Amino acid sequence: MLKSMTGFGRTEQSVGDKTFLVDIKSLNGKQFELFLKMPAFLKPFEFDIRTLLSEKLGRGTVDCTISLKESGSAKPVSININLAKAYYQSIADLSNSLQLDPSNILSSLLKLPEVITPTGETLTDSEWEAFKAVIEAAIEDLNQHRIEEGKSLQEDLLLRISNIQKQQEQVQGLEPLRKQKIKEGLVKVLEENVGKENYDPNRLEQELIYYIEKIDLSEEQVRLKNHCEYFKTILDDGEENKGKKLSFILQEIGREINTTGAKAYDSTIQKCVVQMKDELEKAKEQVLNVL
Repeated sequence: MLKSMTGFGRTEQSVGDKTFLVDIKSLNGKQFELFLKMPAFLKPFEFDIRTLLSEKLGRGTVDCTISLKESGSAKPVSININLAKAYYQSIADLSNSLQLDPSNILSSLLKLPEVITPTGETLTDSEWEAFKAVIEAAIEDLNQHRIEEGKSLQEDLLLRISNIQKQQEQVQGLEPLRKQKIKEGLVKVLEENVGKENYDPNRLEQELIYYIEKIDLSEEQVRLKNHCEYFKTILDDGEENKGKKLSFILQEIGREINTTGAKAYDSTIQKCVVQMKDELEKAKEQVLNVL
């Protein structure tokens, strides 16, 4: 099973007299990076919330917003006068510069973040346990999105690796003919420049064998085949966090493709190498989204 790093989750649920709305959005990233927005009275639980998100989501750039909808009986509140004054000065200056009516500034001030806050309110232990379930439900919703997108990623990656293997089969079919063409070409050059009667055929045969062995592609093709099969094995295993491992295998696949191109000395094989490189780059782009 493959899981994407991209997804979105949302849950709205009541805890006591409070109704929480939790939105979580995840994008790809090399490590876990969290941007968390939440009401001030949840600050005592910030570390626990961050730990919960990190453990459940693994890698990715995560944006989590926790909103509160009050319900039930009214709660004592306090007004942060200093913060309201600071907001007021900036809004008044903006109103004057734009020549707007400042009569509604107070109502706007009261809606700004942290101006009005519940007095000394926080969650009880039982409410915190219930609230954790709300966050976990949002995480589960996000992970379902990740799994669905992971299915599409897996199909595309299998296609890319399959296309590389098809090109590799063509290379293997061309390999015997390539060696013969190289041998004939070297003999022709030698005969044209030295003369057929002026060199030792036995010595030439030894040198040709040594040269052809140096540009032999069989080892690269065996390793390339093994890397592709290993990549498909990793795709099918039950591990969740395997994006980095798949990326490392693609690096090894790329190394064998590059070596094949450098040793080919054959235009048809070079075309196959170009096709393999194109499929490899597409696979690398997709793996960046894998958890």
